[in-house]
Parts: sequence; C-alpha cells; structure tokens
Amino acid sequence: MTLAHTLYLFNEGRNVQSYRFLGAHVQADGTAFRVWAPNAAQVSVVGDFNGWQGGVHVMHSLGRGGVWEVVVPEAGPGSLYRFEITNRDSGALLIKGDPYARGFELRPGSAAYVVAPSQYRWGDAQWLQQRAAWDWQHAPLNIYEVHAGSWMRHADGRPYLWSELAERLIPYAVAQGYTHLELLPITEHPLDESWGYQATGYFAPTSRYGSPDDLRAFIDACHAAGLGVLLDWVPGHFPQDDWALARFDGTALYEHEDPRLGLHAEWGTHIFNYGRHEVCSFLLSSAHWWLAEFHFDGLRVDAVASMLYLDYSRQPGQWLPNRHGGRENLEAIDFLRELNTMVHGEFPGALTIAEESTAWPQVSRPTYVGGLGFSMKWNMGWMNDSLRYFRRDPLFRRWHHDEVTFGQVYAYSENFVLPLSHDEVVHGKGSLSGKMPGDPWQRFANLRLLLAWQAFTPGKKLMFMGGEFGQAREWSESRELDWGLLAEPAHAGVQRLAGDLNRLYRDLPALHSQDFEAPGFEWIDCHDSEHSVLSWLRWGRDGSFVVVAVNFTPTPLTGYRLGVPHAGRYAEVLNSDSTHYGGSDLGNHGAIEAVEGEWMRRPANLEITLPPLAAVLLRLEADYAAH
Repeated sequence: MTLAHTLYLFNEGRNVQSYRFLGAHVQADGTAFRVWAPNAAQVSVVGDFNGWQGGVHVMHSLGRGGVWEVVVPEAGPGSLYRFEITNRDSGALLIKGDPYARGFELRPGSAAYVVAPSQYRWGDAQWLQQRAAWDWQHAPLNIYEVHAGSWMRHADGRPYLWSELAERLIPYAVAQGYTHLELLPITEHPLDESWGYQATGYFAPTSRYGSPDDLRAFIDACHAAGLGVLLDWVPGHFPQDDWALARFDGTALYEHEDPRLGLHAEWGTHIFNYGRHEVCSFLLSSAHWWLAEFHFDGLRVDAVASMLYLDYSRQPGQWLPNRHGGRENLEAIDFLRELNTMVHGEFPGALTIAEESTAWPQVSRPTYVGGLGFSMKWNMGWMNDSLRYFRRDPLFRRWHHDEVTFGQVYAYSENFVLPLSHDEVVHGKGSLSGKMPGDPWQRFANLRLLLAWQAFTPGKKLMFMGGEFGQAREWSESRELDWGLLAEPAHAGVQRLAGDLNRLYRDLPALHSQDFEAPGFEWIDCHDSEHSVLSWLRWGRDGSFVVVAVNFTPTPLTGYRLGVPHAGRYAEVLNSDSTHYGGSDLGNHGAIEAVEGEWMRRPANLEITLPPLAAVLLRLEADYAAH
C-alpha cells in the first residue's frame, strides 16, 4: 500500500491497521516516528536520545492530513520519548505521549518507549484454526473474569508477572472448568485504582506485569491449555491527563469541543468523537492490534450504553440532540457496527461482547438486519433481579417470585451472558457472599444456590474472581484475593461446587447447546410462589434433557411432585446441599424413580426431596449413561 493510500484510508476512518504506520517504528536507519496532529505549527520528538530538547529532531508534515514524521538515527528499542507540539493558533507548547505507543514506562513514569518488532514465535496455529470453525452459539462459554494485578500476589505485595500468572492462573482456571479468561483492561493506564478503565495506551500492554512478548507468551500458554482469552476494551471514554490524548494538539482532537458532547462528568473522562474519521481509524486499529498482534479471542466492550445515548447520565440541558432531534449517538452507532463487522470479518471465531445496560434493541444481532453486530450482550437485568432477590430474607421471597421468573420473558431477545462481575463487588457493594442473608450456614447455602442458579439458567456465564470460593471481603485492586479462606470447609465447599457446576455446564449439551434459543428451556412449574420453588427443563439440541428444581427457602420439602417427560430412573447428578459442598446432605439418595401418570401436563411424574436453600439437577439414567 502506498503512503498516499495509507494516509487516505486513515483520514477516511477506514484504516484499521494504522498502527503499522503511526507511532514509533524501528528500521535500519533508526526509528521512524509519526503522529497525527493536524492543528500543530511544529512537532518535534523529544527523548533520552536528545536530552529531551525540542528543536533537535523536528518532524516534517506529510500533507494536509495532519500527519508528521521524522527518522531519528539515535533512537532504538527502549528509547524513551514524547512529542513536543506547538499549536498553530495559540502558540501553546504541549508535551504529549504517543497515542500509538506500544509501550510506556512503569508508573509513575508516563513516557513512551520504543518497542522493537516482536520476535515471539506463536504456537497456537491449531487453536486459531479450531476457533475459526467454532460454533460458539451452541458451545459452552464460561468466563473467569480476572484483574491480573490482584488475583494473587507475592508475600511482599508485588503483583505476579505474566510468566508467574501462567504458572498459577492457567492451571487453576482449567481445573475449575472455565473455558475462557477475561482480563480487566491491561491497556496501559497511569492509575491502579482505575482498574484499567481509564486507558492512556491503546496499543500498549501495561508494564506492570512484564513485556509485550511476556503477554503474548501468556496468551499462547492459555491456548495450549484450552483456554480462550478475552480483553476488556474501553472505546467509550478516556482520561483527562494533560500528557495523554486530551486536547492532543491544543484542540479537542480525539474528543468533542463542547462538553455537552465530549465530557463524562461523573467519570471525569472525555468522550471520543466518533464522527471524526481519524478517531475511528484509531479505535478500530486498536481493536485490530490486540486481536492480530496478541491473539486475543475477543473483546468485551465496556460502557456501550454510555456510547449509544447522548443523554447518558445527563440532566436536561446538559446534552445536545442528534441531527434528527433524538438522543441516539448516531456516529457511535456507526462506529460500533464498523467495529463488529471488522472483528467478525477479519478474525473468524473471535467474539465481541457488549456491556450494555439498557433495552437498546438488537445489540447482538447482525448489522445486516439492523443490529449492532455484537456476538453477545451482558444480561444486566438478570443480574440485578437475581441479586435483589437473593438479598431478601427467604421468609419474604414468596412475594417477589417474579424477580426470578421475569427473565424468561426476554431471555432470547439477545445472545445473553449472565454476569456476576467485578461491578457487583466494589464501591461499597460488598462481596457476593456478603450479600446473602441469614446466619452463616444460610449465607453459604444461599451463595451455593446463587452459583447453581446461574449455571442452570440459559445464557453463557461470567464469574469475577473470588466469587467461586466465597471471597468474604469486597474486592480491592490493592491486595490479592483471600486465598487463606480455602482452609475453611465452607469456602472450600463453595469452590468444589463451582468447579462441578462449570464441568456440568461444559459437558452436558442440555445445559449449553441452546443457551440462546427458547426450545432449550421449559418451565415445569414457575407458579409455586407459596413455597418459593421453581422447576424447569433444559433441553439439548441432541434431544437430551435435565430436570432442575430449586428451593429458595431454608425449609426442606419432601414428597414434592414434579411432572417429567419420561418415566424411569433419574440420577441426582448434582445437589448443592451435599456435604461435599458444605451442605446438610438432605437429598434423594442418588436417584429417583419416575412413574407413568400425567402430572403438570406431562406423561410421568416423580416425588423429590428439595433440600433447604438448594438446587437439584436430575437426569434420566439411560440418557445419562449415553453421554
């Protein structure tokens, strides 16, 4: 591709690999630096190779598109640098980081450094080939959401490096039965407390955990172990740090000039100007970079609702309508469709998952039918309703039965992920276990029931680290999880249950192959609010089925009759009240016999014992043996 064509596509918003040209590139005669600063009168690159002196390496303009270039023979891999920009109107002198930098020095430093072309040799060709043919809609997807800096730490408080996480995190996630890891943003960010959601390096892995090639090796090791890796990616906003993207060339370049369009007051961040073509090239190229250069298996796109609505978190008079007078951000909609089209077209089998908290239609439907084109969407309604219900004293749950039944009304309107994410265990919300009511025994029983409720409900799954063993304290990015709790039987039991649920979900087609399809779910009885009991069937595409019964109260129920599709012997495949998990071991002695006889409009029935605050999963033994 010629230079002219490269610049043309960049200025048109259609260069999805602009990182190949912009930024710092090591070549035979030194390092070539290129930056987009259309409102600059002069741009220089300053660094440790010229004593940070402007005017030594002055860049020249490549034309009206606003890109500047210089080759510095003295600069090479590891050289620290910034751009010195003089605004053409005000004359203001700005010292800025490289938007396309591939590496930044470790906080509190913020200079970019030159990164040599990667010499890493990937070993995941077979994984990528299989991913391209992966029928993800009908496959199990069970995501373990991880903040790399606080999953586990050294005794002196240092976070693990990627190589150390590979040794500990990967075997743990595999043993627990997860199919994917999702990393909270590891794009470079100056503030630990932002968890990566206020990024300053859209092409730079954070230096906190090692080099870019260390990250490549970690992802390669995940793939070798059968784990996919998703990246939490943030195209919705960026921080106001004066050395980063904000007013990059002395003007609102990446953001909007008008704060009614360009400022998230509640987050203290700027909103990208999706109507500016070069900004779209920047963001699309960032997504392409992580998928192409680091082999991530997909992107979880943060804060999509804030991108879609011009009045998001704003009062009347604080926002500007679109050209039709509406509240929809038309440019952001176009950008998201372009993003999803690019990802699905260029990276077969890669996923895009939207964190979208409103009723915006067709988020996970193809762009060619008017959708946004995401693979999946977080089901925030399910999460909010479920946690609201579980917080209630079981004595009063009978009057709130709709909170756990309403989700089926809209469950197949999108391809949903059921998230129990980091957002639910921060900012004073406490831990998952801390939300559960009752005495200590009831709290753990409720937590085990919540995990089973998620596992047996249609939709792909996501669990934030620590929830799988009953982390007691609210999560903090400044310390590791409380792994010492696993010495206590109740916490160890929760962890065993989480692993068994994950493996059941992965191994039984009835629990995953129709997660997004109404024929995969059938109520047996959703009306027994008096006992706070629910029962349902999950069906696989292969005709297999399981029976699920849930008792949301601490009162055991014996002789509880359910209608089932066939007579025969049903194995009790899982009982969350088992002593193996820390329960009271009330159950059905391993199996129940269903007899002929219509009940609940089904040709057979069985009498089940429902343990307190527990879920039971049954499977017809002939069917069970066949699988």
